[in-house]
Amino acid sequence: MSNPDVEGLLRELAPRALGAVVRRYGDFADAEDAVQEALLAAAHEWPADLPTNPLGWLVTVASRRLIDEVRRNDARRRREDTVALLDLPGAGAATDDSLVLLFLCCHDALSPTLAIPLTLRAVAGLTTREIAAAYLVPEATMAQRISRAKARLRGERFALPDDQSGRLRSVLEVLYLLFNEGYASSSGPDLARTDLSGEAIRLARLLHEQLPESAEAAGLLALMLLSDARRPARTTSSGELVPLAEQDRTLWDRSRITEGMVLLTAALKRREIGEYQLLASIAGLHDEAASHAQTRWAEIATLYGLLERMTGNPVVTLNRAAAVAMVDGPHAGLALLEGLELDTHRLHAVRAHLLEEAGDLEGAAAAYGKAASGADNRRERDYLTMRAARAAR
Repeated sequence: MSNPDVEGLLRELAPRALGAVVRRYGDFADAEDAVQEALLAAAHEWPADLPTNPLGWLVTVASRRLIDEVRRNDARRRREDTVALLDLPGAGAATDDSLVLLFLCCHDALSPTLAIPLTLRAVAGLTTREIAAAYLVPEATMAQRISRAKARLRGERFALPDDQSGRLRSVLEVLYLLFNEGYASSSGPDLARTDLSGEAIRLARLLHEQLPESAEAAGLLALMLLSDARRPARTTSSGELVPLAEQDRTLWDRSRITEGMVLLTAALKRREIGEYQLLASIAGLHDEAASHAQTRWAEIATLYGLLERMTGNPVVTLNRAAAVAMVDGPHAGLALLEGLELDTHRLHAVRAHLLEEAGDLEGAAAAYGKAASGADNRRERDYLTMRAARAAR
């Protein structure tokens, strides 16, 4: 098996192996260390001899490493008898513990500010830089948060509470951020990472199956499906970005749109409106429109207004400004951006687009250039650079 294939398989199996080990032994920090050692061993051995049950191999090796560590550490000797009785050859190793690990990492000992980044790192395998981009904070700040979360969990017993509703909000946010990073990658050579968005959808399906009564779990899955339906039209055959207004809507995945709308309709009937249902409703309005111009922009602007009041999220304000501009003109959108404090290149990109629509090509070129300089994704940076050059001409 080639090294790239092994690396891809290890990325896929890592969170599942960690979930299985954490679930068995109940200590996140020790389990993570043991799984990392197992992954390093697999990267060395698998290219020459791939095991018939790769996940079971990882769980078994990590378990052995963990037991060895327990035996070496007198302070943890009280757990040795319990650990030694567990079945190491991989009973249950083929099961998928990724969703369980999500709930475990959103531990009651952690605030959401610490739990969610830790979960994105452990379960989703996102880099610290990618998580920092999702939170719009410096990478060093996010590294400190993750380290603080791990330190706080030292010695904590990992077990699922009888009532998981208290952790559900954090789990939903983890899946939402994971999908976003896959749908529009914050860095790298490609606009999207289908491995991340696909994993987010898979886990959201599992969550919806486990909690069918949760309107927000259904809303989040609907949002993912309705957004992912547009993926085939978001890039050219060579990978270049295609903005929503220019996408060939015949390429959109109608089966995903139908599934998403059915989920959303059922969720809204529960009359327990949350942010993911509102976001899914906005995505549905985009997907149902015959063209960009025929989109019901006034309804989208209203939904963003509701979401803004619900969350206070400045990114929502940024999106509302773009929608308002489609209804009341670019100057109305620009007025909403005044004083908006948001450390992201997307603020400059939206301002550039609205300035261009308003006829201020010099201002648009400068704003596009500023947005391009702040974009770490190559496809997005190339697109913004092209728009800057076009406005300048």
